[in-house]
Amino acid sequence: METTFELGYALDTFYFLICGALVMWMAAGFAMLEAGLVRAKNTTEILTKNIALFAIACTMYMICGYGIMYGGGDWVPFLGGIVGDGATGVADEPATYAPSADFFFQVVFVATAMSIVSGAVAERMKLWAFLAFTVVMTGFIYPMEGAWTWGGASVFGMYTLGDLGFSDFAGSGIVHMAGAAAALAGVLVLGARKGKYTADGKVNAIPGANLPLATLGTFILWMGWFGFNGGSVLATATVESANAVAVVFMNTNAAAAGGTIAALIVARIMFGKADLTMALNGALAGLVAITAEPSTPTPLTATLFGALGGILVVFSIVTLDKLKIDDPVGAISVHGVVGLLGLLLVPVTGGATFSGQIIGALTIFVWVFVTSLVVWLIIKAVIGVRVSEEEEFEGVDISECGLEAYPDFTGGRS
Repeated sequence: METTFELGYALDTFYFLICGALVMWMAAGFAMLEAGLVRAKNTTEILTKNIALFAIACTMYMICGYGIMYGGGDWVPFLGGIVGDGATGVADEPATYAPSADFFFQVVFVATAMSIVSGAVAERMKLWAFLAFTVVMTGFIYPMEGAWTWGGASVFGMYTLGDLGFSDFAGSGIVHMAGAAAALAGVLVLGARKGKYTADGKVNAIPGANLPLATLGTFILWMGWFGFNGGSVLATATVESANAVAVVFMNTNAAAAGGTIAALIVARIMFGKADLTMALNGALAGLVAITAEPSTPTPLTATLFGALGGILVVFSIVTLDKLKIDDPVGAISVHGVVGLLGLLLVPVTGGATFSGQIIGALTIFVWVFVTSLVVWLIIKAVIGVRVSEEEEFEGVDISECGLEAYPDFTGGRS
């Protein structure tokens, strides 16, 4: 019996760590996607933001985020790690995996939420203003809503979302919609890029500099999502959990495919062309849509859920442009609008109530949006959030980082 327990413990811990590594690889996907969808003169800065936000997220979640999200007591910052992780790797109380593996898996989710913000505020935000917000988002704002959802804590002592019938398997709302809410607040404070909208309401397209890079980033995210959703099963050492993991992988892939196809068709109907950027966002929308519950739908249902996400994201991107909400990569639509869709699709296959999902979504969005808006406004008052018009014209690579990503090919100041 002891040998069986230790083998299962080792397998679950190893699986948890591998899935965490896959989710960490999503940071590369976000970096490549965003670098491909911004102009060449802003590439270095967007890459700097992505690697810096990952490092800050890991550090802040260690210092205070994990303790806030899961009530403290198990995590002792600076003092050697998690109580119960001894030389044998077996916790003081029976567990199916090492607590430190759980921390690693959770911390890469925090970084994912913050990565969503990066693309939405691209090309005109000050680097250090963004990093200052990252500290607060990853150390406090995200952990608080995480405590009310995955942490099981009551919302300001009033109610628990779990008791209301709220369910979010891997984070359509908890991670993706939360990141989009913070991004929306930042975009509203920041304003649109110069030249994006004209006085008569016309929307000027600002093409990205490197669509091959954006496509690579999307494929990396698609791959990393298997760890994102698959790891949320939390085990793989039994027949039941192994079967659950296989279903989650299958449905995750099916939804991404459905989202891609649907977005491509809708773009062809609306614009008369096969729009690659819409196809890329369609794939991501399909992934976000299935993230709230990838374990219960049939493969066909998962494909249809992904297709709904792919259709919705095209209309959402167009609508936000009409409202003059400038999101260079479509992050608010992909992760926010479709994140809400994902939450509302959970009751279709069971495991939640519509009322619980709506209350949960409102709780997450209001908390993250309002607190983020306050933080953005404080940062704006203290150091400013937007680069000067001249710096924006020349490209933030030069003003914020002092070097260009493609110096031999495209001069940012030309």
